[in-house]
Amino acid sequence: MNAPAAAPLHGTVTGEGKPLHGVHVTLFAGSRSGVKELGRATTDRTGSFTISYAKPAAGVLYVEAAATDRSRLRLRSVVGVGEGGGVPARTVGTVRINELTTVATTYALAQFSDRHGIAGPSPGLQNAAATFFSLADPVTGRPGGVVKSDSANGETLATLNTLANLVSVCAADTPRCTQLLRLATPRTRSMPADTVQAVLNLAQHPTLSPAGLQALVRTSRAFAPALTAPPEAWILALRHTEADLYSPGRIALDAKGNAWATNNWLPGTRKSSPYVTVLDPAGHPALGSPIRGGGMDGGAWGMAIDHGGSVWAPSYAGNAMVKYSAAGIPLSPATGWKNGGLVHPQGVAVDQRGNLWIANSYGLKGAAGLGSVVVYPQGTPSKAFTVTGSDFNHPFALQIDGSGRAWVTNSHIDFDQLMETRQAGSLGKVGGSVTIMGRDFKPIRSVRSSSFQGPVGIALDSRGNAWVASLFNSTVTEIRPDGNIAGVHQLPRSVFPWSVAVDGQDRVWVAGFGNASVSLLCGTNTAACPPGASTGTVLSPAQGFRNKAIQHLTAVQIDASGNVWLANNWSKIIPPTGGVGMVELVGLAAPVCTPLTPLPVRPSSTAPNACPGQPTPADPPGRQPDPNINHYAVRRGDTLAGIGSGHGESWQELYRRNKAVLGHNPHLIQPGQTLTFH
Repeated sequence: MNAPAAAPLHGTVTGEGKPLHGVHVTLFAGSRSGVKELGRATTDRTGSFTISYAKPAAGVLYVEAAATDRSRLRLRSVVGVGEGGGVPARTVGTVRINELTTVATTYALAQFSDRHGIAGPSPGLQNAAATFFSLADPVTGRPGGVVKSDSANGETLATLNTLANLVSVCAADTPRCTQLLRLATPRTRSMPADTVQAVLNLAQHPTLSPAGLQALVRTSRAFAPALTAPPEAWILALRHTEADLYSPGRIALDAKGNAWATNNWLPGTRKSSPYVTVLDPAGHPALGSPIRGGGMDGGAWGMAIDHGGSVWAPSYAGNAMVKYSAAGIPLSPATGWKNGGLVHPQGVAVDQRGNLWIANSYGLKGAAGLGSVVVYPQGTPSKAFTVTGSDFNHPFALQIDGSGRAWVTNSHIDFDQLMETRQAGSLGKVGGSVTIMGRDFKPIRSVRSSSFQGPVGIALDSRGNAWVASLFNSTVTEIRPDGNIAGVHQLPRSVFPWSVAVDGQDRVWVAGFGNASVSLLCGTNTAACPPGASTGTVLSPAQGFRNKAIQHLTAVQIDASGNVWLANNWSKIIPPTGGVGMVELVGLAAPVCTPLTPLPVRPSSTAPNACPGQPTPADPPGRQPDPNINHYAVRRGDTLAGIGSGHGESWQELYRRNKAVLGHNPHLIQPGQTLTFH
């Protein structure tokens, strides 16, 4: 972190728009190794200050302002993003610290903040700080460019201003400040000591006291426009748009945090799109996006990143697979790869050995019972082979578990006929199944349940449980690693869930196609949920998190900063009309290593490497991780027998391989320990 001296930081601290005199301002650097103070100053009568400091190379820079006579008013602002993230480093020389920059800093870095300050692993930490600049301009103290640039972000602008007005009630440290802190206290928690902790509570528990907090600031005018009615939840949603980002179907996040998305149609039409979109972690076009070439012709619901960082996407109309380098260069031929007899491919996944698995759906039209799984061994199309059988019926999504098995949803239905003839209310029982395939590429078992009514998206949690979204009865079915049904969790009928993602605390996020929403369910790690919640408890508002930026969704993914990325696939259901842009819910989820490895793991600040499968700092350049080795981060309540069962190993073999980590007693495993298995 040692670096040459930087130009001094000049700034002003204001509360309710007025300069604050005698405020103590501290400049901090946050990184994987923790928080370090770089300098401090006290504001003069104009609220101004200057801090000279040595600029660190990596991590983030932020300032904090607090005064002894206003002990409960604490303000913050990001002022710099260092190297090590997925965005260019940047530092401002002038800052205006106020209530709005405090809200933007706290939300953007909600998953990296605690009583010690702001710190965490790369690249998630730096990428989160870059999102701050989308919400706020630290130089002016006003809303940032992204939140102002799109009218669809108007609800977020009003929410951002309302939250800033809430912070401002503590500028005078009146009884209203006490009321704010009390309303921002989660159940069974202590009342926050200051405004930063209060806002952090709202970011991490967004359903807290909407009516009470709105009533507290209904006459405040410090920041406008503001909300005129209580929100369903205190969320900040940013819609990102760019040329030819239209009707995005599926999202994948690479190691730098770039969001890749397929596009179904060309803007304003239902003609298949030749483009793939790439947005950097702050939502700006990256890698020459939109990318054309390699045989893309109508991106389908599938996207996967292999061990070399290359991106695979299905060309639905082209009946082919397309491959792009990590730098965005098309690597497939002009018509894509058609090997394996591809017919309208959908979901794709890469296993631990580098094999590419493809759900060969046979399209949205066609007789029941069609479909297969195509495999490109080690990603080599010329070696393709096709797995057929009665298990497959319009396969849609594919996920790989910790032991290298593939889980395939069989949708069973003709989506196109459904949408075109408006038969959603007269389908009756659609059916569906989930097929589990072994490492030898042979079906092991097909899981059937009355809860499967058009199953589409699937995601696996860190313990190997599968979570399946059934579109037409709005259920999420939980399947144990052995293939037995663990639970069926009902969502409101209007949700029509399409896609599922699991965050770094095993909470389950569900993208709603029907009512344009995102639902959050408590997962198997109930310790990460509010007191009294059990697996399957809905933690979001009853109809999910909703915002005017969100349209009908087909994809949800979690990044390493804790942002929730959504694909606005349709803007209207009847007649079908493409959706616009991708939406980022800021700081709402527990971060996840990207790309998935393959199960969700939270990036670590204490392990030798932040994410399993990534080279350690001591690894020589060019060394690649062994794709045949997988990793598991021990969670509270785990046992070796349970972990082994979920990954196809005996507990004895798992203990033998990890004895150096576990010690001499196999029954004393600790949360945070990282186990390896084949």
